[in-house]
Amino acid sequence: MAELRSVHTADLDEACRRAARSLLWDVFAEEDPMTEEDWEHCLGGLHVLAWEGDRLVGHAALVMRRLLLGDRALRTGYVEGVAVSRDRQGQGVGGALMAEVERVVRAAYDLGALGASEVGRPFYAARGWKLWPAPTGVLTSTGVRPTPEADGWIFYYPVTAHLDLTGTLICEPRPGEAW
Repeated sequence: MAELRSVHTADLDEACRRAARSLLWDVFAEEDPMTEEDWEHCLGGLHVLAWEGDRLVGHAALVMRRLLLGDRALRTGYVEGVAVSRDRQGQGVGGALMAEVERVVRAAYDLGALGASEVGRPFYAARGWKLWPAPTGVLTSTGVRPTPEADGWIFYYPVTAHLDLTGTLICEPRPGEAW
């Protein structure tokens, strides 16, 4: 089994940063290619890394975002860049990465959230992540803009916050995809 290490972006050395970036570009090369904005979304928080010797075989990032729901700003552990090397997929590496991410979410946030890929949807659902059942939106300088392209793809991991599951879940703007 791979050895897990958790490290903040500030403490990633250049070789580790290159390895994580390379892994993400390799895994997300086909249907939903990785972009510079996607990589930027992974930075500034915790990276959970799965190593086999000196080879990085898995990565997940957890960054803090404020999601708005009704009149509440929820401290959210937002999951980005979950990837497992193609030759290690289906062997428990992704589950180990997410177990650590979920532990941190439970200890430090009101809830967890993520935007799933088609391939990732059943994986997250099996782990207890729930599909956000109401509309989503992004806060802009002119108000809330609906994000129907994200509806049906945003998962949440409830922790302590009581959530109005009929309300629009709103994120802050960022470069690239809002969610």
